[in-house]
Amino acid sequence: MNKKELTNECKETILPMGIYQIKNIINEKIFIGSSKCVHGMINRNFYELIYGLHMNEDMQKDFNDVGETNFISEVLEYLEPNDDIGYAYTEELKILESIWLEKLQPYNDKGYNSK
Repeated sequence: MNKKELTNECKETILPMGIYQIKNIINEKIFIGSSKCVHGMINRNFYELIYGLHMNEDMQKDFNDVGETNFISEVLEYLEPNDDIGYAYTEELKILESIWLEKLQPYNDKGYNSK
């Protein structure tokens, strides 16, 4: 396989997509998010938290107070890809995320999301 074929194959590879949560195990507060690259987004959130760059000020403050070992992450639901290579999954991810937000209500004392 030549370089061009490898590049095209890479572009057509669909990474795991879905809904994730990051949880503070001390106060049980959670953050719910979605991504077309769910594991990459979890890593990004932890990178930003570790280096004090996270946009969610409440979660950043708690992370700074209790440390990385007291935050865990998990994928709540994976979005299965369909056969259409050019399909945009953004709308489906938004719908799934709203379902999980409605179900878990991660607001105020229960979480880090905002309405």
